[in-house]
Amino acid sequence: KPDCFEDIIAMVSLYRPGPMDNIPRYIAVKHGREDPAYLHPKLEPILEETNGVIIYQEQVMQIARDLAGYSLGGADLLRRAMGKKIKAEMDQQREVFVKGASERGIEEGLANTIFDQVAKFASYGFNKSHAAAYALLAYQTAYVKAHHPLAFFAAAMTMDRGNHARLANAREEMVRQGIPLLGPDVNRSGVMFTIEPTKRPDGTTAPGAVRFALAAIKGVGEQAMAALVAEREANGAYADLFDLCARLGPKVLNRRLLEGLIKAGALDSLHANRAAHLEAIEAALRYGAAMADAATADQVGLFDNFGADVVIPKPKLPAAAAKPMLEVLEEEHQALGFFLSAHPLDGARTALDRIGVATISALAQLVHEGRQRLIKLAGIVVAKQERNGARGRFAFVTLSDPSGQVEITVYGDLLAQVRDQLDKTDPVVVHVEARADGDDLRLIAQDVEPLADAIDGSRGWVEVVVDQAEPAVIDGVLAMLSTTARGAARVRLVVPGAEPGERVILQLPDTSLLPFAQRADLAAVNGVREVRDVA
Repeated sequence: KPDCFEDIIAMVSLYRPGPMDNIPRYIAVKHGREDPAYLHPKLEPILEETNGVIIYQEQVMQIARDLAGYSLGGADLLRRAMGKKIKAEMDQQREVFVKGASERGIEEGLANTIFDQVAKFASYGFNKSHAAAYALLAYQTAYVKAHHPLAFFAAAMTMDRGNHARLANAREEMVRQGIPLLGPDVNRSGVMFTIEPTKRPDGTTAPGAVRFALAAIKGVGEQAMAALVAEREANGAYADLFDLCARLGPKVLNRRLLEGLIKAGALDSLHANRAAHLEAIEAALRYGAAMADAATADQVGLFDNFGADVVIPKPKLPAAAAKPMLEVLEEEHQALGFFLSAHPLDGARTALDRIGVATISALAQLVHEGRQRLIKLAGIVVAKQERNGARGRFAFVTLSDPSGQVEITVYGDLLAQVRDQLDKTDPVVVHVEARADGDDLRLIAQDVEPLADAIDGSRGWVEVVVDQAEPAVIDGVLAMLSTTARGAARVRLVVPGAEPGERVILQLPDTSLLPFAQRADLAAVNGVREVRDVA
């Protein structure tokens, strides 16, 4: 609990390997739980501001001057010698220090003890002037984060736009603070992360949201996104994919770039079916190239003599079937580095609670409070790195759920057994042994199983709420159901009744089950208002 700027300077200096061992004592003395200990009265004015703990290089030099009569230059040589730990130099400096201290009335044994203590701390002492600069920056940054969180996250994520792991961490913190992160949009996003005003349902102005940066999408390129934004600002919003290609042309756009924009959801405001956009890429690029050629051609067109311009017909989007939502979200994750528009486990909390699955966001509290050591987590494996260790092969696996993501270590025989599951994109349940390692958590996998298998034995109910009992809507719902499926839920159909506001619940037979993987797709069926788990 820092209460002055000097405390922040000390925190910057102490929070490093070596000095960290002194953090508990620094805190205990600061809050009066322990008394500061000074080996000699002359040390008190030097160490009083740091609660009796030697932290700064300047303190080492001041001790040498006040207790042993060193000059400023000599004290700096002592600091360097202690940092290098060269025995010959240390022996020489010890002799000088003890001799000087003895001349000033300090007993030889105590002088050696003081030298040993100073040497111990000096080996990792921090320059206070440097620490003060970092502390000021930390204070200013913390102020912006506390009082202007939108500006803070927009700036921080812009700085980290190429580090998608750090972007994912920022996203998690924004979720905890209730700060919206809007997806990328070719008609709304800037090159970098920006602040965007938002409206409440009643039309009043809300605090706002952060809009995802176009340049933070994997594989699109900052220069190309700058051209896209400049064209939009100069000539207005893009009408569709073909308008985008016609206005930017082949010098800016290519297939890889367009795939990245589409999979990230940046063209959803033009047309919601990403599969249709992906199928239309080649036609759109050809159209854009033809428009660019027509704009730069010097030749007289065949029909120019008749006073008519050559018209290049704009292609139409193909009538492509929408991809399964889990596939769409996986592609979005590949483009952005995390799930943004939705998560594959959204809406499954009731089912997960039934089988005792904890959220990743609650993990630290469960472990540090000692309430649980063996914990079940559920999520999507979004990264896996295998390594060779002294005891064989192991892997670091990153698991994502709607509340965040966490790293789990999978060892030896278990890795061999579940490697195929970890390489898939299907949701899994991971049984972990959780251990606290300071402020960090160490998670060791004990078992891995498909989520569908885990929830199959505790089959629950799902209510599907529809706006109207039209045959087309009901047929769309029934088309998503299955007679048998692992992890499927029983279904209740909620339809409008005869009276205004009345709802009729129709319980479907056990031959009409909703597979877990189909939940998100069912929610997207035209006429379906909500798909919800019920206890």
